[in-house]
Amino acid sequence: MKDRLFNLVPPAMVAMVVLFWCMGPKALVENSWTIIVMSPLITVIVLGLEFVHERHAGWRMNWREFFTDLFYVVLSATAIERASDFLTKTPLKDLKLALGITTPWAEHMPFLAQVALAVFIVEFGQYWMHRLMHNKLPFWLVHAPHHHITQLNAAKGAVGNPIELFLISLSVLALFDLQEKALFCAFGVMTVVSTFAHANVRADPPWFYSFFFTTIQHHSLHHSTDYESTRCNYGNSLILIDRIFGTFRSGEASIVGQDDRKRLTIREQMIFPFQPLIEAYRQRRQQAALQPSGDATA
Repeated sequence: MKDRLFNLVPPAMVAMVVLFWCMGPKALVENSWTIIVMSPLITVIVLGLEFVHERHAGWRMNWREFFTDLFYVVLSATAIERASDFLTKTPLKDLKLALGITTPWAEHMPFLAQVALAVFIVEFGQYWMHRLMHNKLPFWLVHAPHHHITQLNAAKGAVGNPIELFLISLSVLALFDLQEKALFCAFGVMTVVSTFAHANVRADPPWFYSFFFTTIQHHSLHHSTDYESTRCNYGNSLILIDRIFGTFRSGEASIVGQDDRKRLTIREQMIFPFQPLIEAYRQRRQQAALQPSGDATA
C-alpha cells in the first residue's frame, strides 16, 4: 500500500502545482517571489520524502553531501540565474522588441496549453544541449562533473560545473508572448519532475506520467557507471522528447558515477573542464626543467 501511494506522489504534486497557478490567489500567482520560494520548498519536501520511503541506502543523504548540494542550489539560484538573465533572457527580449517579433497567438491559448508549450520549449533546448554535451568532447568536459556524483537525491540536479549550469539554462522562451503565471506554472512543473528524477524516493509513477515525464528510473540509467549507457534519456523533465528522437532506453541503475566512481570536491568540479590544459601546462614545465640550459651545453 505504501509503494502504491508513493507511486502517485509525483503526479499528485504536478497536479497541485498546476491547480495552484490556475486557481490560486492573484496576489500570489502573479508575484515573482512565489516561484522563488516554491522551488526550494519543493526540494525540501522531496528531501523529506527520501527519509520516509528511501529507494537505495547507498544514496542516503549525509552531511558532506548536504553542504555540497546546498552550495550548488544557492549558486544556481543566484549567480547562474543572474548570468542567464543578463546574458540571454534580457538580450533576447531586447532583440524581440527591436525586430518587432510578436506571438499574440501564444498568450491567447488556453492556460494549460501555454504551460505545455513553455515546458516543451525549455525542454527541447535542454535536450539538444544535453545530448551535445555527451557527444562532443569540449562540452562533455563541462558536463562530466555532474556525472561524477556517486549518489542521487532531490538536490543533485543543481550539482555541476558553473559553465554547464549556465549552458543548460539557455532558452528561447523569452521570444514567446506567454502569460507570466503560465511561465511560473511551467517552471513549477519542471521543478517537481526534475527533482523527483534525481530523488532517492521509492516512487515509480504510473504510465500516464512516466510516458511523458522523466522518472528516477530513466535518469538513474542516464547516470550509469558505464559511459555508453549514459548516452540515453537526455530529457531533464520531458522524457517524451527522448521517445521522439530515439534516445529513450528503459531500465534503472542503483550504482552511479564515472571514472571508478570518483567523487569530486567542489574545487575539482570547478577546474575539471580545464584539467587537460592544466596537465599540458605542467608537462611543458617539466620538459623545460629537464632540458639542459644554454650555458651548460656551451
